[in-house]
Amino acid sequence: MIDFWLAAGLLLLVALSFLLIPVLRGRRAQLEEDRTALNVALYQERVAELQTQQEEGVLDAAQMDTGRAEAARELLADTEGVAAPRVARLGKPLPLLAAVLVPVLGLGLYLHFGASDKVELTREFAQAPQSMEEMTRRLERAVAAQPDSAEGLYFLGRTYMAQDRPGDAAKIFERTVNVAGREPELLGQWAQAQYFADGKKWSDKIQALTDEALKADPKEVTSLGLLGIAAFESQRYQDAIDYWNRLLAQLPPEDSSRGALEGGIAKATEKLEAGGGKVAQAPAAKPAALLKVTVDLAPALKAKVQPGDSVFIFARATSGPPAPLAAKRLTVADLPVTVELGDADAMMPQLKLSNFPEVQLVARISRAGQPTAGEWIGRSQPLASSTTAPQTLTIDSPDK
Repeated sequence: MIDFWLAAGLLLLVALSFLLIPVLRGRRAQLEEDRTALNVALYQERVAELQTQQEEGVLDAAQMDTGRAEAARELLADTEGVAAPRVARLGKPLPLLAAVLVPVLGLGLYLHFGASDKVELTREFAQAPQSMEEMTRRLERAVAAQPDSAEGLYFLGRTYMAQDRPGDAAKIFERTVNVAGREPELLGQWAQAQYFADGKKWSDKIQALTDEALKADPKEVTSLGLLGIAAFESQRYQDAIDYWNRLLAQLPPEDSSRGALEGGIAKATEKLEAGGGKVAQAPAAKPAALLKVTVDLAPALKAKVQPGDSVFIFARATSGPPAPLAAKRLTVADLPVTVELGDADAMMPQLKLSNFPEVQLVARISRAGQPTAGEWIGRSQPLASSTTAPQTLTIDSPDK
């Protein structure tokens, strides 16, 4: 902060110079006016002396004129180069008062409306924290300075969980949800913190949070892991195995938590079999959807498009979110073309072709490169997402 205050001080000095320079110039002008007034007074005194000598008969008329002319020349010589008298000027106290008030007022306004705390936080976060406690203090200050920052709230909640402070974490995650919306990941984090804050006691509130999270995203990992833990603690070992298997399917092969999950599944299996139960086989996974479509341009439009115009080919649910489920981008120069749209082309993990029974194929030409608006479009009839027969799509209509 030292360099900031030095820069602010220099700027204040510049501002003060604009106020004090006119004052100094005014003083110089005042001195010049005072000297001019003195010279005029001396000239008048000299002329009066000459008139007295003429009345006494010491000087004749010619000598009187000569003396007066000499006095006038001296006056002109003394006042040459002096600026014209100022008609009006500010009172002397006003500029000096302003010179004092400007920095005081500027400092007060900055302390009230400025962001010195955020500047200091930025400098602190540029350096690595020396301990978890220091990181926590920084995050708490960041949240205090920016209470509407969902990112700051989220990281503070995670930090509280790492410090085994689930009660504080639950409150922070609730605030995060209020700021950022009811995102599945945030709901899962809130439910997990609340579960441990309540002493590992399941409640209707926690159940509602996990249900909402998994309804929006069936693969939300925190909720799956938490439901597995709760099922294991309540000796519902088959449920625990199912939840943890679903979670395991979402983790990459190199994830370090896979070992702990596999160990938990093995322990739940052992306890289930020890109680005379048998592990139920998981239902077969739904096959991934894959649509094959050939896209071409109507002959009437070939003269109206340019080779570099973008072509967006995508599939969207006939009943569901308007966002594309799978998409690819080409150019008019690539037409005609055959492409495959499948789960691997999903725009978002929870929006896959295989999750929706019926879809529509769309191809759009956009000269501006905008996937949501263009000049020409082609649409298919609704078809099952499990369709394996090749499809044909022709771009032939204005995009309205």
